[in-house]
Amino acid sequence: MKKYLNAIIVLIAFHSINVISQDDVEEIVVSSAFIDTSEINNPLYVIDGSEFSDGATTSLGDAIDEYLGVSIADYGAAVGQPIIRGMSGPRVKILKNGVVNRDVSGLGVDHLNDVDLHDISQVEIVKGPSSLLYANGTIGGIINIVDDCISALNYELPEISVGYETQSVNDGNAENFNFKNNINGFNVNFGYKNIDFGNYDIPSGAILHEEEDHDDHDDHDEDEHHDEDMGFLNNSDYAVEATKFGISKVGDWGYVGFSVDNLESVYGIPFHGDEHGDEHGDEHGDEHGDEEEHDEHGEERIFSTTDSESFTIKGSYNINGSLINKIDFNYRDSDYSLTEAHEEEEHHEEEEHDEEEEHEEHAPTVFMNEAVEYGATFDISNDSSTQKVVVNFVDEDNSIVGEEAFMNPANSKEFTIGYYLSKDIGIYDLDVGFRHDQIERSGSVSEEEHGDHHDDDHGDDHGDEHGDEHGEVDYYNIDDSTNSFAVTLGRSLTDNLGVSLGYASVERLPSSIELFMNGPHMATGRFEVGDPNLNSETSNNFDITFNFDNGDFYAYASFYITDVDNYIALIDEEEDHMDEEEHHEDEDEHHEDEDEHHEDEHDDHGHGNLIHANYMQEDAEFDGYEIEFGRSFDLGSGELALSFGRDVVNAEFTDGHNVPRINPARNIYSLVYTQDDLLFKLMLKDVEKQNDFGEGETATDSYQMLNTRLTKTFNAIGNGELKVSLFANNLLDEVARNHSSFVKDEVPLPGRNYGLKFNLTF
Repeated sequence: MKKYLNAIIVLIAFHSINVISQDDVEEIVVSSAFIDTSEINNPLYVIDGSEFSDGATTSLGDAIDEYLGVSIADYGAAVGQPIIRGMSGPRVKILKNGVVNRDVSGLGVDHLNDVDLHDISQVEIVKGPSSLLYANGTIGGIINIVDDCISALNYELPEISVGYETQSVNDGNAENFNFKNNINGFNVNFGYKNIDFGNYDIPSGAILHEEEDHDDHDDHDEDEHHDEDMGFLNNSDYAVEATKFGISKVGDWGYVGFSVDNLESVYGIPFHGDEHGDEHGDEHGDEHGDEEEHDEHGEERIFSTTDSESFTIKGSYNINGSLINKIDFNYRDSDYSLTEAHEEEEHHEEEEHDEEEEHEEHAPTVFMNEAVEYGATFDISNDSSTQKVVVNFVDEDNSIVGEEAFMNPANSKEFTIGYYLSKDIGIYDLDVGFRHDQIERSGSVSEEEHGDHHDDDHGDDHGDEHGDEHGEVDYYNIDDSTNSFAVTLGRSLTDNLGVSLGYASVERLPSSIELFMNGPHMATGRFEVGDPNLNSETSNNFDITFNFDNGDFYAYASFYITDVDNYIALIDEEEDHMDEEEHHEDEDEHHEDEDEHHEDEHDDHGHGNLIHANYMQEDAEFDGYEIEFGRSFDLGSGELALSFGRDVVNAEFTDGHNVPRINPARNIYSLVYTQDDLLFKLMLKDVEKQNDFGEGETATDSYQMLNTRLTKTFNAIGNGELKVSLFANNLLDEVARNHSSFVKDEVPLPGRNYGLKFNLTF
């Protein structure tokens, strides 16, 4: 409690973003730590919270995948890492109410984002040059989730709402409850949501059966084939329980409040790499050789459990002085843990226990993150310009304990000072931002010979005896600074046409994973090795955007080029394009007998079936565009809106090779009909085939995703209302694989999904 009291005394924070979209698409009112202008001349989406509350419950990435320039790296239904303009991982920051969400999603592609999309006001997506104004290293952009748990305005009336949802694709359901009221001058907000989804159905033909997969399983080929064709993806289930509670006090002086958030989840991991090679596979082959030994799902249960708690203080104090107008402040203390565990299937006969003991159960792995962040935004605006100065502090600890502890404990400390200016200069609108970040990352790497890393009995003692097992440990303390700058110049060419030109130079210090990673990462099927000597990435982004709107017709086009010096990528050792000679020496052998090549290669490295991969640097160039146009029609009884959008991103290293896992071009068609309290939406997402794949990848087929939603609002008790939504996703039951996913071949997207959702508010 002492640290919370200290935070109140300090009264400092970083980024409080509230963006309100107007009826016109191009008109966006922004009020944030950096931006406060009637029009922002950068690509920005402001998505109303009803888009999430009325549609099917999904991961964050899946919920925003239909917006131009935004895609997803999925890992089953629970995990959807957002991608912005081909950039992912630490280059895209997720924020909650303007403060970076510090979970462990950056430590593994199979880790979900710790966000609650229930009862939110809006989601803001900032792409391109201006994203650096919100968080450091945001070469791709930021996604900010906004709610009013700490309300800056007094609640006028008490409000209670209850809701329920059911989905067919996973035989799942969800419930929610919310309460808001002003009690004795204090705004009180309480929210609860519970999600329970089973394994999701997959379209017929989504699972491919390779002949070589069954070479050692002749006795149960027929049975295994039957199990895999059952029509669902094993370990694709997930359950979430989220609560939040907030109190605030509002006055002429400003407002102040606090909130407590808790989110717990359990979700399956549909793919998990195997580091133990043929021996492990043989054990499973013997263990599951008889039909009686298969349970309903026929496979090992692999799952993760998460538990996160955060305490936030937020507010604003009006000074109205000669220099400082007001101070926005924020403090957040967050604790996050994720436990990854294996659970052997239940056996039906006592005689099988001997084999079960021979095949030792995997020990769990625990990922933990503790972070404290606080800062302040000083508004020093005057009559001629908007000016703000930002100060921010972060202290973050990462640790991994257990069998798959692929990184030793690491600590990051960050100090930020930033400046923002918005000013009209004649016929031009000028926005300028600068930030300086002083960052210190501390960590260690256990020395080892990779060829000796995994012997036959490696498994269970990897995590707890990490340091002792691998001998000497090299410690590193990386203390460096980054400077980032962005400028946007906008002009109205006509009453209906506007153009803006943006430039940004963003520096990003390597993440702890990129620096200190050194171990088996089952989620990617690789033995990943970082490099403490990596240099900072430096991106130079050019962005030009056109907006046209005459009331009935609108058009939007944005073109960008991003050159990244020292781009950090995970490169498979056997296909390292940075060493062409070595690659070509092994190419003939690879094509002659691919399976034997990989088996021998993994044995040489001692990594079982894992591919050896290194975090390496090479200059890269990203370029692409987003275009959208639409027309609205007044039908008398209602309004019909039609739109078409297309986004394209290309990414190559300077040697001509493609950057891996870049999403293909997409065409998005939309029809929306509104009439009083009725809304009907039909959306077709046409994803093209990806032939421009990186080394170690394969092409990904095209697919079409047809989604629809019908929402109707009815009058209820008193002044209450009942909102009912019917939705259907993947109506065509398409076999779809996401090229950006590490596990696209093993984990197809869900099949056809029908659902019902209602919410009663009174």
